[in-house]
Amino acid sequence: MPYLLVRPPATSLADGIVTHLERKPVDYEKATEQWSQYVKTISEEGGFTPLHAPQSNTHPDSVFIEDKVLIVGPLAILCNSPSTSARHGEAPGVLTTLQSLPNLRLESLPPHCLVDGGDVLKIDKTVYIGLSGRTNQAAHDHIRDLITPLGYTLVSLPVTKTLHLKSQITALPDGTVIGYAPLVDDVGLFAKLGRKFVGVPEPEGAAVVCLGGRKVALSATAVGTKALLEGLRWEVVTVEIGEFEKLEGCPTCLSVRIRDV
Repeated sequence: MPYLLVRPPATSLADGIVTHLERKPVDYEKATEQWSQYVKTISEEGGFTPLHAPQSNTHPDSVFIEDKVLIVGPLAILCNSPSTSARHGEAPGVLTTLQSLPNLRLESLPPHCLVDGGDVLKIDKTVYIGLSGRTNQAAHDHIRDLITPLGYTLVSLPVTKTLHLKSQITALPDGTVIGYAPLVDDVGLFAKLGRKFVGVPEPEGAAVVCLGGRKVALSATAVGTKALLEGLRWEVVTVEIGEFEKLEGCPTCLSVRIRDV
């Protein structure tokens, strides 16, 4: 049974980390409404059963639950943030929730291995990891050692222009990489890696959630990308996440899709 791991927005959401954008006021009530509709839409359109981690009001960014765990096949890897980060301490509530899935193997990383799930993109049996201000080489090496026995290959990518790799690129169900080219560190790298790259017309269009078949979820802000993808015969479902985009959030980071348990 596929699950959608989610976490309600903290009441302190407006204090979330902003790195590459100018801070704007966040409406907590509107954000909560958008989150509830997001969970409903992704669950219904993708055939997921929602799995709720407990709200954590002392952690403003805890709603971005994707950053706290990597799912690679039957393996769940809990992620570490720096001890000085406002995100330190989010993981225990996620761990408790994941322990309710008996067929999921849980692994922790050593404290010096730092990684956000937003820096990890899986395409078939290849896992791309962005080396960013949030993810280090030590985490890359440890994750490689965990997933290689499962038949996965790990490839590192540079991330300097955005908070996370998946702020730059994601992938369509057929493996095509999409992204907003001005924010991608090295567009030409994908051809070298044997991947087709399609540029989208706005930053908010870089992130899609694959929902099965030719269906993807996309931010409602990305009007031009919706038209582009529909012209390529993809079925596009939109989600309103404007309050989270103020905090550098996107559709992928508000949930973790668990398909293999």
